Amino acid sequence: MFANTFPDKALIAETVAKMLLEIEAVHIRANEPYTFTSGIKAPVYIDCRKLISYPRIRSAVMDFGASVVLRGAGFEQFDAVAGGETAGIPFAAWLSDKLGLPMLYVRKKPKGFGRNAQIEGNLPDGARVLLVEDLTTDGGSKIKFAEAIRNAGATVTDTFAVFYYDIFPDTPDRLKAAGMRLHYLTTWWDILAVCRKDNRFGKEALDQAEAFLKEPLKWSAANGGISELPRAES
Repeated sequence: MFANTFPDKALIAETVAKMLLEIEAVHIRANEPYTFTSGIKAPVYIDCRKLISYPRIRSAVMDFGASVVLRGAGFEQFDAVAGGETAGIPFAAWLSDKLGLPMLYVRKKPKGFGRNAQIEGNLPDGARVLLVEDLTTDGGSKIKFAEAIRNAGATVTDTFAVFYYDIFPDTPDRLKAAGMRLHYLTTWWDILAVCRKDNRFGKEALDQAEAFLKEPLKWSAANGGISELPRAES
């Protein structure tokens, strides 16, 4: 009976895309491609960190996040919410509050020694943890964070991100092979649809963005970036 109270996923995707555009977190430029840490050249860039400065929008985004997680995973499936250092930390804090769960965070690299060297916060043995980051590209960082959580004696079956690039088709399968289901709110395809509808950025820039989304590594290579996907996202 709860399912009917959840917002429609398509409506969530469009609304969050509009929110990101409103706060100017979306950047599209084909003449000066962005360079990701991985070495990929792209005409698109998303800055989800800007959400931290817009309390009304971020509150709505995390309401959407809670509904997507509850619908996709269930109501009593987690004992804690963990944020990946650094961008995932504020989103994990807000989502844990929405879900009424303890929060912790996972360091990129161990600090000190012992089983919990990468974990900040209280993590009981066997705890079921929801892993949170701001965005997902190829899923590599989530796999590393999940490994650190599991090494500390907990379990990770689900991961959440506000934004999913949706440019590498095997990302959900890669995460599934690592024991995690991916939950997210919106993608570049949703943003592109809103931009075309509202005539944002101009047709040429949007066409280049779509060309990148369809074949990211080909577009990257043609514009001075890498042509092969690295093993892990930054």
